[in-house]
Amino acid sequence: MKTITLYTRVRCHLCDVAEEALERVRRTEPFELVVLDLDHEAPAEKRAAYDWDVPVVELDGRKIMKHRVDEARLLRLLREETP
Repeated sequence: MKTITLYTRVRCHLCDVAEEALERVRRTEPFELVVLDLDHEAPAEKRAAYDWDVPVVELDGRKIMKHRVDEARLLRLLREETP
């Protein structure tokens, strides 16, 4: 099963919208969802890399989206075969 990691911040409206979109996609194409607060739970290197870009979505450790979730694209990526 693939893993989506969502990097968020407290009181981030776009983060809330992104998480709702991920939950919608997950109903169609199951995946593990890990939500990490960038300021309190994320590794320092992620904090440094994503500081102004939240929300950020990673698929199996690879950054695939920031700011907004493109649900159709996410479905395509989730359905791709892993090499």
